[in-house]
Amino acid sequence: MKEPRSRWTPPLRVRRAPRWDRQAATWREARPAVIAEALKRAGARPSGNWYVVGASRGIDARDRPCGRTVAGVEIVLWRAEDGTLRAGPGECPHLGAPLRDSRVVCGTLLCHWHGLALEGGPFAGWEPYPVHDDGVLVWVRLDAVGGEPPLGRPVVPARPAPGGAVDAVYTAVGRCEPEDVVANRLDPWHGSWFHPYAFVGLKVAGTPEDGGEDAFAVDVSFKVAGRLVVPVRAVFTVPEPRTVVMHITDGEGVGSVVETHATPLTAPGTTHPRTAVVEAVVAASDRRGFALARAVAPVLRPLMRRTAGRLWRDDLAYAERRWSLRSTGRFPG
Repeated sequence: MKEPRSRWTPPLRVRRAPRWDRQAATWREARPAVIAEALKRAGARPSGNWYVVGASRGIDARDRPCGRTVAGVEIVLWRAEDGTLRAGPGECPHLGAPLRDSRVVCGTLLCHWHGLALEGGPFAGWEPYPVHDDGVLVWVRLDAVGGEPPLGRPVVPARPAPGGAVDAVYTAVGRCEPEDVVANRLDPWHGSWFHPYAFVGLKVAGTPEDGGEDAFAVDVSFKVAGRLVVPVRAVFTVPEPRTVVMHITDGEGVGSVVETHATPLTAPGTTHPRTAVVEAVVAASDRRGFALARAVAPVLRPLMRRTAGRLWRDDLAYAERRWSLRSTGRFPG
């Protein structure tokens, strides 16, 4: 006997958004203590000293290295001939040349000052850093910076299978510390008020206070155009101190994730800290039409980054304001 075919449902719904000033206030629910306790628990989880440095797709040139700075440490990354990622200090051990400006020849990094050749292993005082390419993001382990017991691999969140998803990575930099970025994500109550162009009818359906999973569950509709929206349930968790993950658990795109990674650019204790927000969106769907989305992924990625950029224009202002208040002793609580 044949299985009954599931009934097709449209991915979009029609929903009228209330006037911005007629929304239900959320300030009583968004209790500072709830956010602070969630942030405290996040900071206690192990990171193994791993830091996200950018998109895997962004480090793909075989003739040029890529330079990054994490917590005040200069890093150079490049790919060997077989595509394997290499990473290490960004200063040449000979006379301190910036290796990010050098060249890669047949998988070997050649310093452009005097030709010192680095193949990725220890040489002439240069020691490599552990590096991990998870297919979407690149991580580097800096034990001297993190100061924790090292882990062999970073804490990479569960994601949809690579062959069935479309991913895009957006990066922005703000004047704040990683905890301010994480705190922004642990305040889901601000969504409809602070981002009315993106969210409708946001309702926090569960918090860590409710017991069970240490997570925030949110019912929300993402605006598409006019009154067209996509309703979902999203669950926010913090697998390690500098990462917040949003999983779609119900509605369109179940299994899709948005990972927000906060990477310090300046050394600890810096007067004017700077933090990179590296956000990876990994979208998936069991709809047959999603195969078309995968086929046109190069066209979709800029649109996905633009959407993330609009939200982070506001959310970085939130994080920067929080840091400004904290650094001057004026933060509430």
